[in-house]
This record gives sequence, C-alpha cells and structure tokens, in this order.
Amino acid sequence: MTSFGPQEEWRSAGSSALAPPVARLIEQLHKLPGIGPKTAQRLAYYLIRMPDREARELADAIGSVKESLGFCPRCQNIAAPGLCGVCSDSARDQTRLCVVQEPLDVVSLERASAFNGLYHVLHGLIDPMSNVGPDDLRIRELLRRIGDEPVQEVIIAVNPTVEGEATAMYLRQLLRPLGPRVTRLARGLPVGGDLEYADDLTLARALEGRQDF
Repeated sequence: MTSFGPQEEWRSAGSSALAPPVARLIEQLHKLPGIGPKTAQRLAYYLIRMPDREARELADAIGSVKESLGFCPRCQNIAAPGLCGVCSDSARDQTRLCVVQEPLDVVSLERASAFNGLYHVLHGLIDPMSNVGPDDLRIRELLRRIGDEPVQEVIIAVNPTVEGEATAMYLRQLLRPLGPRVTRLARGLPVGGDLEYADDLTLARALEGRQDF
C-alpha cells in the first residue's frame, strides 16, 4: 500500500487536472495547521470565487500583518511597534507576571478577566524530541525582567502536557533563587488540554486557586 507524506497526499488526488496557480494555492493552504488536503481544496476554490475586492482585502490583511507586527520588547507578545497594550497600561499590577507558552494564551487569560498583572510569552516549550531547548525560548528575556522589574510573583501558566511540565520545572529552578514567589495554575485545567480551548470559568478558577510551586 502506497503511503503519502503531508505534501504528497493532496497531489495524489487528481492534481494533474489543476491549473498551476490553483495547485500552488492548495499546497500553501495545506501547510496551515489543521488543514487537510480536501479542506485546502475547498478553501482554494472558495477564494477563487471571492469577489476581487474581497480577495485583495484578504491578501492585503495578510501582508500587513507580516509587515507591521513584531514582538513587544517587554513581554514578547505579538504587537505593533513599541510596547503592547498590556505592558503600556500603568493600571496593571506590575508585581505579578504570568508566563505563557504562546500569544493566544494571553488572549484566553484576558478573556477570563481574572488577571490584572503582566505577561511573558515563551513562544514554545522545552521539547528535546523536536530539538527545542531553553535557548530557543524567550527565557533570557524573562530572567532580565525579574532583575529589572518589581516582580513579586511569577505564575507559570503553560499547558499541562509533558513538555509543559518539563518547562515549568526548568523555570522553577531558575526563578526561585531570584526571589519572587513561583506559582502554578491550579489543576482545574485538564491534563493534555490547551489554554486556548479552556472556557472562561475554568481559567478564572485556575488562576484563583494557584498554588506555590
């Protein structure tokens, strides 16, 4: 039985009948997370049928995001040039710092409206199987903040996965000698789950029930 890799799978299903620009579009859509070959084809033909104005607006929006966005120099969240909205808000609690894996986790926690401190985005987790080590994450920037800012508590809010546990343990070893209280989210979050998909009440209770770590 012939097996196909992720790039070959969509090509195997009649791709010779596709015009080259359509085939290229399907291939690029197939690279997006969660988009299989059939979904990529449906999306491609939907885009082809879009009015020209809407298609150009979509292309412009994608180009604008790539050109105008970067990372907040303080928390490493995705932001326009300069500090992000959270870091530039003087009303936020400057003594509490919530460490998360990805920018989408900041969105989830903000939606829960249960935390009024600051954030730090690691942009990944320690994962030796994928050749991701501590130096590949924004850990140096985190340690610099602990030294420069009046941080009294660091809340480690990474996903409760094997990689998340390894990252949390590593951070605890680094942070505890520096003085701040180090806490974890309470176990209201399911093991193997992602913050992005947790409901607001679960996130709020997890924050309220955090424990020393």
